[in-house]
Amino acid sequence: MELTVYLAGEIHTPWRDEIKTLVSKKGLPISFVSPQTNHNFSDEIGAQILGEQPNKYYHDNAASSINNLRTEIMLKKSDIVIALFGEEYKQWNTAMDASSAVAHGKPLIIIRPETLIHPLKELSNKANV
Repeated sequence: MELTVYLAGEIHTPWRDEIKTLVSKKGLPISFVSPQTNHNFSDEIGAQILGEQPNKYYHDNAASSINNLRTEIMLKKSDIVIALFGEEYKQWNTAMDASSAVAHGKPLIIIRPETLIHPLKELSNKANV
């Protein structure tokens, strides 16, 4: 059985590549999807699709609309969600993706450092692993 795994989490480190490499080495039938991992493209996608926006607020709002559409589609197509919470970056998008997975009834695996056990206790309680 092939699984599609949505990899939620920060986009600044190569953690997704590390997981993909491990899965490939084991020959597991898993394909991966994720949010837009090119930060600049993610920030500019709204203006590229919807046109120039009058100010920063609308620029960000347009990008968020497109990014949220992508995330919803990818989450719904996935069989399982892995959400990585790191210590270095704010984790708002990761928390949103993980809670969306729970709301859609998707199995959820949370990876987080010990320092985030307490702040993520409610979300962790909803995760499968």
